[in-house]
Amino acid sequence: MRKKIVAGNWKMNMNKAEANALFNDINGFEIPEGINVVVAPPSLYLTQFAVTNSKLKLASQNVSHEMNGAFTGEISAEMLSSIDLTYSIVGHSERRAYNGENDKLISKKIDSLLSYNLTPIYCCGELKSDRESENHENVVETQIKEALFHLSNDQISCIIIAYEPVWAIGTGLTASAKDAQQMHAHIRIVIAKKYGSDIAENISILYGGSCKPENAKELFSQSDIDGGLIGGAALNADSFKEIIYSF
Repeated sequence: MRKKIVAGNWKMNMNKAEANALFNDINGFEIPEGINVVVAPPSLYLTQFAVTNSKLKLASQNVSHEMNGAFTGEISAEMLSSIDLTYSIVGHSERRAYNGENDKLISKKIDSLLSYNLTPIYCCGELKSDRESENHENVVETQIKEALFHLSNDQISCIIIAYEPVWAIGTGLTASAKDAQQMHAHIRIVIAKKYGSDIAENISILYGGSCKPENAKELFSQSDIDGGLIGGAALNADSFKEIIYSF
């Protein structure tokens, strides 16, 4: 049975006091049975939240594809594994757009995380031009094949996928529940063709395109949407709580 997950990506926001206040507010929530709540704060704050008696799972927003060495400013999977951390986001559209990351590089990051028993949250999604040209399914299928299809059955079973239509991130636009469900179902079919239906049915696929309290319930009611990778709405405790309670 696949996990229901709400993951908050805080991106590059909040000073230490603000981050502490938000973390404590979320950690004080009564989390519904069967819902996994994840927060991905800036890396600067990971260790202070890792030592907290917390109901929340921690994720890093990124990881290096290198194991160690002279890579100034980078954080390795080994470092992340040495604190109480469960997940790491890889392949986010902002990393692709601003840092030139492609799926060949992202696949190395995934391998690095898996070698230290950390769970990648792999992000994929199309540009507005891909959607308008009706090439969106092919684009996402290619991303998944290039980043994930070198993995074994056991390894792919450890992956969380986040579908994030790039045109709906930080724009106020959101894919309709029907469109989001269609892509999530397509992703599951792509995985099933390679790894079989049992594995595909047990992989959690999150929606990551401007999910908020107003649309979370409809999105999460779709049969192939298992939660959300939340951006802006994760920075407000009340909004994030509403999303958590939207299943």
